[in-house]
Amino acid sequence: MAKQIPPLTDKKIRNTKATGKMQTLFDGGGLYLEISATGSKLWRMKYRFDGKAGLLSFGKYPEVSLSKARQRRDETRLLIAEGHNPSSAKRAQKLARRESAENTFELIAREWLINKSSHLTSRTVANMLSMLETYIFPWIGKRPVTELKTVDFLEVLKRIEGKGVLDTLRKVRGYCSQIMRFAAETGRAESDPLTFSRHAFKTPKTRHLAAITEPKEVAKLLRMIDGYSGTFVVVSALKIAPYVFVRPGELRTMEWADVNFETSEWRYFIGKTETPHIVPLARQVVEILKELQSLTGNRKYVFPSERGGGRPMSDGAVLVALRSMGLPKDEMTGHGFRAMARTILDEVLGERVDLIEHQLGHVVRDPLGRAYNRTSHLPERKRMMQRWADYLDDLRLHG
Repeated sequence: MAKQIPPLTDKKIRNTKATGKMQTLFDGGGLYLEISATGSKLWRMKYRFDGKAGLLSFGKYPEVSLSKARQRRDETRLLIAEGHNPSSAKRAQKLARRESAENTFELIAREWLINKSSHLTSRTVANMLSMLETYIFPWIGKRPVTELKTVDFLEVLKRIEGKGVLDTLRKVRGYCSQIMRFAAETGRAESDPLTFSRHAFKTPKTRHLAAITEPKEVAKLLRMIDGYSGTFVVVSALKIAPYVFVRPGELRTMEWADVNFETSEWRYFIGKTETPHIVPLARQVVEILKELQSLTGNRKYVFPSERGGGRPMSDGAVLVALRSMGLPKDEMTGHGFRAMARTILDEVLGERVDLIEHQLGHVVRDPLGRAYNRTSHLPERKRMMQRWADYLDDLRLHG
């Protein structure tokens, strides 16, 4: 008959003091408390699996209480009864905990941003990180992505909606969705739980930026730009803006490394859509750039800041120039050159809408719903951009 071991009590554990040598207090079922020569107390459990002896450690007393140690003992005996090696199961649990600690939302988000930084400006990346640090990380940043559900994101995003900053809400929701897709694509999450949350929030009202789209008014604007007496860099940017009609941020951060005079092209990544883009450079644009190259060609940016420091021209430079020419903000903005080109190329010059949309950097799809690549219809777009530049010159002189 097996010897009966009286179960331990918390009182007996507390009253057992260090004796200068190792002591063992048994509780039964393989569980015992090992007391070191200095008095530290560690839970251990002996077991046998497939005829081989094994030993587990459950942690220190009193951090792991008597009842908790017994619970772990019972769980281990159940694993053995089901045919599982408890040592292997413990290693798997330890690995899972480590992976969870390494795969928190914040850590994956920062990794995602590092990947994005190769084709986004440092300012854009800093703004994205700032939004995540303000609105997301404090609440779910430390949680493993495998635990995050749709309701977790909805709870956090509803806080942003409650502040009334709906455009920020739209951006942050998009960032979170991309981060979770990135986690899924790299094998650290099952899917993007934000896929079906698009209609759970209020939609921000679309703001139409002011633009001049009447040819006669465009002619006046072009002559005003010709007569503007600002710095050579800003004047050059103003002259180029109508020809290329890119987003203001893309123009001011234009880099010499992206300009190819042999092919008359400017190639870069669009920060808003994170896609590569090609701008065919009309003859007039090449002439302006070559003249500017003698002044800023040794810099990174085509339009560098007057303050130096390796920075591009400020985002308000073109807008300030427009205001100094007497154009109010409800009449024309830096972004307005895009609306100007979109309207006149379509309604006056009769160019194909898909070519215009390509050149605006918008996603254009074929009849089967597939997005065209960045080189689609490039010869036609080069023809269109030269025609557009010639039209603007004609307007300036005779409009």
